[in-house]
Amino acid sequence: MHDIDAVDLFCGAGGLTAGLLKTGISVRAGYDIDLNCEYAYKTNNGAEFVAESVEIAKIEDVAAWYRPNRIKLLAGCAPCQPFSTYNQGRDTSTDRKWPLLYSFEKLIKGIKPELVTMENVPDVTKHKVYHDFVKALENEDYSIWAGTIHCVDYGLPQQRRRHVLLASKLGPISMIPKTHVGEPVTVETAIGHFPRLAAGECDPRDPLHRAATLNPTNLERIKRSKPGGTWKDWPEWLRADCHRKASGKTYPSVYGRMRHDEPGPTMTTLCYGFGNGRFGHYDTKQNRAISLREAATLQSFPETYQFMPPEQITFKAVGRMIGNAVPVRLGEIIGLSIQRHLEEIDSLKKAEKSPA
Repeated sequence: MHDIDAVDLFCGAGGLTAGLLKTGISVRAGYDIDLNCEYAYKTNNGAEFVAESVEIAKIEDVAAWYRPNRIKLLAGCAPCQPFSTYNQGRDTSTDRKWPLLYSFEKLIKGIKPELVTMENVPDVTKHKVYHDFVKALENEDYSIWAGTIHCVDYGLPQQRRRHVLLASKLGPISMIPKTHVGEPVTVETAIGHFPRLAAGECDPRDPLHRAATLNPTNLERIKRSKPGGTWKDWPEWLRADCHRKASGKTYPSVYGRMRHDEPGPTMTTLCYGFGNGRFGHYDTKQNRAISLREAATLQSFPETYQFMPPEQITFKAVGRMIGNAVPVRLGEIIGLSIQRHLEEIDSLKKAEKSPA
């Protein structure tokens, strides 16, 4: 293991930090403006939480987190909403989140860390701000690897794709090869051991294993939903008005149940809602959407991870943290890639010193 200090910009509830910590990287602090994330970030990771926008963070303040004689890693997973497919066709250039990559760039130029990583939705590469960011790194003499990661290739039980960038001043860097071959990790493997719940129930032993309530219509809908099926399987009288229109027929996964033998869908900030995607439980004896704990597990958070004090938990706040998080497993893969990169640099240095 190498002595690496990291600062996690846009840290959220700590998914990336938790993953990096598993690989021996010391994450000193996380920055985020969502105060709901402070409890989760500090409680689970033991790092400091700085409630400050990256836009106004001072170079000297961020640099102060790094200790002498240690390799510096600056990580930043800027909010993805301006680049998301959900916003295709909309002008998002006025979104206040849009210039955050430029703020990240400013900190990189000022601190000059040996290592940088960035993660976002794949469509970030379609935007000028991303290419400006990459060009700035090249001008600062970073070696860069960037590509879209299919998370199931690294053992995540979720059909999530993310764009990852790794940059190093020390030499060529890349992601480690796929760690998972053959059949993907399934939803049932990941969450099948959790106690059964009905809609609106909460496991008394785990306040996060709670399922949202369903009104009588949606309860009837989920009872008639097949794993992997669509609302087209319902009788006509149960279908929503929007699905009777031509435009609504392009959203077959809404009000869908997962399949037990496949990875889950991408977790979103509304992953606890049956009507918000394919978030219905795969078990037809459980007529509900997945619980907050199940959603967090599909994001590879440890089952002991705490997001809010039990008496303060709300679906909206915790769902937002889970959906916005970097999956812990992806953070771990990034950390392992960085550790391998440093080992390769060490090997090259030893070879150069060895007599011919």
